[in-house]
Amino acid sequence: MNPVIALFPLNTLLLPEGRMRLRLFEPRYLRMMKEASSGKRPFAMASLNPLVSQHHPDRICPEVTLVSIVDFEQLPDGLLGITVEGTGRYQIVKRWQEPDKLHVAELAPIPFWSAQNATAEQQLWQKLQLVFKQYPELARLYPEPDHQNLCWLVSRWMELLPLTPHLKRQWLTQDLADTAKDLALWLEDSLEEMS
Repeated sequence: MNPVIALFPLNTLLLPEGRMRLRLFEPRYLRMMKEASSGKRPFAMASLNPLVSQHHPDRICPEVTLVSIVDFEQLPDGLLGITVEGTGRYQIVKRWQEPDKLHVAELAPIPFWSAQNATAEQQLWQKLQLVFKQYPELARLYPEPDHQNLCWLVSRWMELLPLTPHLKRQWLTQDLADTAKDLALWLEDSLEEMS
């Protein structure tokens, strides 16, 4: 039987080695965090499909990223803040809600890109450095960026760019080198439009 994991659905994508800060205030997500930090049940970040209604069965995309909690803090507004890091990609086999409306699912592992040298794609790193400079809070999530790793670079761009879930899912099924090329072209076209 596949493991049962809690889901934290958001309008964003998190991939392995990616980090994200979350603010927790709903009781179901506070319970989810307590269970994860006590080792009872981990949780995964799930992307929402904005193209369907809130109650549609396809509202939560079928691929998720298992996460681990790497830091937590009480925020100035009194809410709980946690930082999570993606650890692996999974496919939802079966999904349901518990009585407090926390989404849970049985998951099966799916393959994800492996590390590759990124020396040929240094433009991706140079452009990401510009983003980090403009958004220092994002840069602080990655005190030691793995910028020589093409998988790491492409994954960070996939998390940041305002692409549709469909396009992100399509790019994630491609070979890493092909996705890197598509991404470089997209960035080049987008930056030209902004100039």
